[in-house]
Amino acid sequence: MTDSPSGVSPTLAERARSGDRRALARLLTEVENRTSKGEEALRALYPLAGHAHLVGITGAPGSGKSTLVAGLVSEARRHDAPAGPRPVAVIAVDPSSPITGGAILGDRVRMQIHAGDRDVFIRSMASRGHGGGLAMATVAAAAVLDASGFPLILIETVGTGQSEVEVAAIADTTIVVQAPEMGDEVQAIKAGLLEVADIVVVNKADRPGADRAAAQLRAMLTVGAQHDHAAVAAGRPRPKRPDVMLTSALTGAGVPELLAALDRRASRTRSSETDGTALKRAEAQLSGILAQRLAERLRSGDVAERREATLRAVAAHQLDPYTAADELLAALTDFDRA
Repeated sequence: MTDSPSGVSPTLAERARSGDRRALARLLTEVENRTSKGEEALRALYPLAGHAHLVGITGAPGSGKSTLVAGLVSEARRHDAPAGPRPVAVIAVDPSSPITGGAILGDRVRMQIHAGDRDVFIRSMASRGHGGGLAMATVAAAAVLDASGFPLILIETVGTGQSEVEVAAIADTTIVVQAPEMGDEVQAIKAGLLEVADIVVVNKADRPGADRAAAQLRAMLTVGAQHDHAAVAAGRPRPKRPDVMLTSALTGAGVPELLAALDRRASRTRSSETDGTALKRAEAQLSGILAQRLAERLRSGDVAERREATLRAVAAHQLDPYTAADELLAALTDFDRA
């Protein structure tokens, strides 16, 4: 097989869409590494995406996110499931290795039970220090998986605290996983997680205190709902009122009900004309690409020398960073005109 003049394999995207899992894995690597091959393939696949239900799953480390994801995958693949078995993709954003910069494949280890199922595709991606635990290429990877025929895509984040709220910008439905006896009810409020959650899952329901934790969360959300009218009257968006559900990823209790709730939300999202999730996702994508393009432009050509001098001036406190940014943006414009 020969490449096109641009160096892009003309059949890589087609092979991924036809069910070639090796081609899909290779394509995701190209996308994650932001190569020209990945970019060109994504250009071809992106118009074919937009049909999958993207579910973001976040929460504190130790709350059982990975086990819950594995349970949801098993439930979705059951032959006697109400909706029948369906393909499922998982994007597990792992912490980066401090040595190689790659992902620590913890989630693949936990999900070995699905290793032989070709309709389950699990991809670990390195966060590479990106705040919020979401890899820069997560949205692009989700678009590739969407275009490759996966109707349900689960995005599990690292679990790094307050900045986890950014998962809501790219997911159709956001699940915040809590665990009893960890003080997570209060931490969730501090982190603003309840404001972005569509569903709050109190996991490890087989442990003591789970019912109490769920009751406390429901009470908090009820109190918060009393301020809804004031928020709307002030011109602010009506706050979300997430459902609170109990699950035990270990025993499977509550997992079928959680998947059913996701399916109901998927139907409502597809039929809603006022849903702003797609716009938020587009903004996240465009902002990331613009930031990347700008960084590349500042490191190339004549601008690179100007950038280096400006960095040294900021480091020496001879120039404030705001003025420095304005000057570099102006320099880019001048160089482009020249």
